[in-house]
Amino acid sequence: MAQGSPALNGDGQDNTVELRGRVSSGPVVRELPSGAAITTFRIAVPRARTAMTAGSGQSVDWVDCAVWTARTRRTVSGWLVGDQVEVTGALRRRFFRAGAGAATRLEVEVLGARRTRSRDRPAG
Repeated sequence: MAQGSPALNGDGQDNTVELRGRVSSGPVVRELPSGAAITTFRIAVPRARTAMTAGSGQSVDWVDCAVWTARTRRTVSGWLVGDQVEVTGALRRRFFRAGAGAATRLEVEVLGARRTRSRDRPAG
């Protein structure tokens, strides 16, 4: 798995996320009002059949991801829609201004990432 998984905190609790899926929205670099640069993308993860999902026709979940470190941003910068990838990180709720009010987003802070298979690309 990719490097950068968060460590257990002192009381044995853990906020580690590991996802394997397909890039469904390619990487986009954005500069935040704070001046920090982040790269965001979305991956589609196949849904396992559980009691909660049994009645749903949805076969995947889409997960928003944000990369804050330069090294990992370089890693994901070449990803294309359709690439199979693995990411590790932590689940974060981020608050920000949107228009006249505040907004919130739940996303994975990506700490490690790797492409496991490139999408099928046409020959030539």
